[in-house]
Amino acid sequence: MAIVVVLAGSYLGYQQLSDSGCTGSVRLTVAAATEIAPAIDQAAQRWVQEGANVNGTCIAVSVNPVNPATMAAAVASEHKVTLTGLGAAPESVKVPDVWVADSSTWLLRLKTEAPGFVPTDGKPVAQSPVVVAMPQPVAEGVGWPNKRLGWKDLLAQLSTSTQLRVGTVDPARDAAGLAGLLAFGQAAGTGPAAQAAKVGAIKALAQSASALRDDLLQKFPHSADANDIATSLSAAPLSEEDVVAYNSEKPPVPLVALYLDPSPPPLDYPYAIMPEVDLQKSAAATGLRQQLQTASFKNALASAGLRAPDGTVGSGFAAPLGAPDASPAVSASSSTKSEGGGSAAAGLDPSTLSQALGSWAAITLPGRVLAVFDVSGSMLEPVPTAGGADRAAVTRGAASGGLALFDDKWAVGVWLFSTEMNGKKPYKEIVPISPLSAKRQQLQDSIKQIVPKANGQTGLYDTLLAAYQNVQNSWQAGKINSVILFTDGENQNKDGISQQTLVAKLKALNDPKRPVRVVIVGIGTGVNRQELETIVKPTAAGGVFIAEDPAKIGDIFLEAIATRSGAN
Repeated sequence: MAIVVVLAGSYLGYQQLSDSGCTGSVRLTVAAATEIAPAIDQAAQRWVQEGANVNGTCIAVSVNPVNPATMAAAVASEHKVTLTGLGAAPESVKVPDVWVADSSTWLLRLKTEAPGFVPTDGKPVAQSPVVVAMPQPVAEGVGWPNKRLGWKDLLAQLSTSTQLRVGTVDPARDAAGLAGLLAFGQAAGTGPAAQAAKVGAIKALAQSASALRDDLLQKFPHSADANDIATSLSAAPLSEEDVVAYNSEKPPVPLVALYLDPSPPPLDYPYAIMPEVDLQKSAAATGLRQQLQTASFKNALASAGLRAPDGTVGSGFAAPLGAPDASPAVSASSSTKSEGGGSAAAGLDPSTLSQALGSWAAITLPGRVLAVFDVSGSMLEPVPTAGGADRAAVTRGAASGGLALFDDKWAVGVWLFSTEMNGKKPYKEIVPISPLSAKRQQLQDSIKQIVPKANGQTGLYDTLLAAYQNVQNSWQAGKINSVILFTDGENQNKDGISQQTLVAKLKALNDPKRPVRVVIVGIGTGVNRQELETIVKPTAAGGVFIAEDPAKIGDIFLEAIATRSGAN
């Protein structure tokens, strides 16, 4: 009987394909974020049953639910790059023909690290606003539903309240967590006080951070007992869909979704056709894309707790507690669509993402860094955008802010370089690489010594070689071992080694088992990008970052921590 049923089903499928007039088969593989995959699969199989074809060739579609962080790691690996905080994807995870991540920020991050990654389409197929999820009693304690809260209000609560326990899914692995991190940064503003507030917020988030969304959700209270509520997670940036799914299980304490002002970019589920896809599969992917614009797909999204790309909802959408109504919580019209970017990426650029992730990495990831500062005479040049302060003063400010950002899990060393800083050596060790837990004040005091040497030249090549050898000789497993060198000029050391010698020595020293990441931050317009890229290339993943406006060194520094390639 089973054989008869299978044969009958096979014949019916064959009859349907024959009726559609298509022959053969082209298989389209789709990887989609877990929450949207069932809706896409439903639309795809309906399309196949109706005779989907490309110029007479039958189309078969397989849709696999994949965590966006896992797929991003796989795509990065295919392009021989890595994304901060992801590591390597399992070998079993293959790059599909079409990828529907939960946010365009994944595409932006990949494009930053891998210029060859140029997917097509990239327009949203769904939307889920990013909210702050709070247990209902906690939300009522901060003024909900009578008070409309903003991110600045929540930031103030973090700095004054000892009762509020906030957490997040690791922003390097989760788009909603990244959106929350960006929102806190925007709420903090700029300036020294803002930097302190931002650091405080990140540290508070990191205390209850999780690598996985399901793990974070388990930290919310499991009972209505006052002690349980007081000791459990109080708030976390999540997607609206997360709150809908959590409350659908009828927990003893439901979550309220707070739509804080200003609204962060929503999760926008971009439909990305991968660069390597051939023309036939690309045509099939375009055909499937059209199926995701129907009323039935919109209703399928609603059943999954998701909105249509414009923020409206289909039938059956269960709005969470706290939702103003079932109308768009985030207006798509307020976001400018960009080719291949999606609405979630509107207003964002790779450097903005990198700076946020750099802040997070400095506080949460263990590392060892040797910071090497140029003190040649040209560092005396004034910076108009910094009120006339010289380049050295601006660099001291950036170094001080960066050091304050690093967690005690880091070890940091400080060198200065010019020419003849220690006999004929163009560099001088001020503080050896030391744990911040024990040497923070000494390292902070060392920054005061970043003072230009009158008539000093730039002994770049010898200094970089010595710094690389120093970090490699003291290399430690389980940490990011790196050299970050700040310079405002080209190599000018007549007694030093040549560029050719430096490159040859770095190639010989490069050891995949003991990688040392080299990052050079160019200050001003006097640097030679080609020279810097040439001397960085033989080392492990690193890059060149140019701050043409020296006042932006602090931002560039954060990018350098977070990314694995150079940027302007």
